Amino acid sequence: MDSKIKYAMLIGMGAALASIPVKAYFYKPEKVSSEKLPEEKVDLDRFRKNLSDAIKIPTVANKDPELTDWSNFDRFHEFLKERYPLIHEKLDMIDVCKGALMFKWKGSDSSCAPIALLAHQDVVPISEGTYDDWTHPPFEGFDDGEFIWGRGALDMKNHLIGVMESVEDLLAEGFEPVRDIYLCLGHNEEVMSSDASGAVFMCDYFEKNGIHLDCVLDEGGAILPVNVKGVLNKNLAGIGVAEKGYADFEVAVTAKGGHSSQSPNHTALGYLADVIKDIENHQFKAELSPMMMELFDKIGRNCSYPVRLITCNLKLLKPLITKAMTYIPPAASLIRTTQGVTMASGSPAPNVLPQRASINVNVRIYPGETVEDAKKHLRKVIRNKKAEITVKPGWKNPSKLSPTDSRCFKTIEDICMRTDSNNIVAPYLVMGGTDACHYEAVCENIYRYSPFLVSTSLLLTTHGTNERIPVSSMADGITFFKRYIRKLSDK
Repeated sequence: MDSKIKYAMLIGMGAALASIPVKAYFYKPEKVSSEKLPEEKVDLDRFRKNLSDAIKIPTVANKDPELTDWSNFDRFHEFLKERYPLIHEKLDMIDVCKGALMFKWKGSDSSCAPIALLAHQDVVPISEGTYDDWTHPPFEGFDDGEFIWGRGALDMKNHLIGVMESVEDLLAEGFEPVRDIYLCLGHNEEVMSSDASGAVFMCDYFEKNGIHLDCVLDEGGAILPVNVKGVLNKNLAGIGVAEKGYADFEVAVTAKGGHSSQSPNHTALGYLADVIKDIENHQFKAELSPMMMELFDKIGRNCSYPVRLITCNLKLLKPLITKAMTYIPPAASLIRTTQGVTMASGSPAPNVLPQRASINVNVRIYPGETVEDAKKHLRKVIRNKKAEITVKPGWKNPSKLSPTDSRCFKTIEDICMRTDSNNIVAPYLVMGGTDACHYEAVCENIYRYSPFLVSTSLLLTTHGTNERIPVSSMADGITFFKRYIRKLSDK
């Protein structure tokens, strides 16, 4: 190579490296409006009492409606009617199906597209054998002054009761919305594969009546404290703009059966072992999507200055970051479709050779891919082409991606950041399923966000033992919902 070219390249590299400190210095969060939001009246004692009492009603749905204890849902409906009389007096109740509740708060301008706030009444059951592991009984709604304990405290009676409290308050204050507001309270979100999903019935109502929604707000992750010494000390408020799809695949192989005393070198389970290795050794392709790059950018801008020397070059480091994330399962789930072999079956007896052996592969599908794509991947990586691959009932494709420049997203972001300047607001991907995914036919702006500050360790109690919500996070939850309704129900 010509010495002049080498010299020019060295100068260019030197200039690029020298510019990084300057780039990192200006790589900072966007400025937040200094204008304070109006104070909102919050009756925290009432919220605590009503959430505690809501938890006491075990609203557990079943995939088979015949096995659901409907008396608990009847009790819950009567409870809501008693505690929120203004909602039941001034809002129209729309009958869509058994169990679900839909309220319409009529606005002053019918030409404006309505908004919808979603929540689900049902909770997951207590895992068998774990009841005595709870510090306080799961359906007691115990309030010790620091936490409210019980099933549904985080998923999601806190959200549902928070919405009801906020609407009841606004009605008492004489607030009148411009847009119609719908409260859509499903009854079986935790059994999403149900053919009788309350969310599906509510969406059918919107479609049949030609109603297209301006925006939808449903449950999402909480606001999480992030404290990495010397690097970052903020709260991360993630707005779910999409959710993963879900599918279970049965992969089966067959072989000659018989008595185990005359076993061949490889039984059906032996052949299946090779299939499992093929699956686990060939994961789906990982890629940092624009959504994840925006998340990392928001976090990176809030890091301390020395660390910003790295985070200001996310695009340059994208291949390295992607590779590193694939080695960390929670991080890998954010950038690719994941697959896990979760169940296996073979012979019905210890001395019988299996004629058919099968595994269950649980796949969580990344937005932009489909259940069919997942099946093609399995077919491609499994070398045993005689293996049968069947998708089980209850699958769903991932949701569409909602925009981050919409009126709704910007409103959530503005409220959150102006409520607490220590908050980082960014789009993120919801790992589990929500009722929101059913609303795509009637809305493009669908978001999943729960305005409660909860530590990661507490968030992990969702669906687990000792689920509980910090009392300290509850007032901000109502404040958010009231501000959200005021802003989004206007033009």
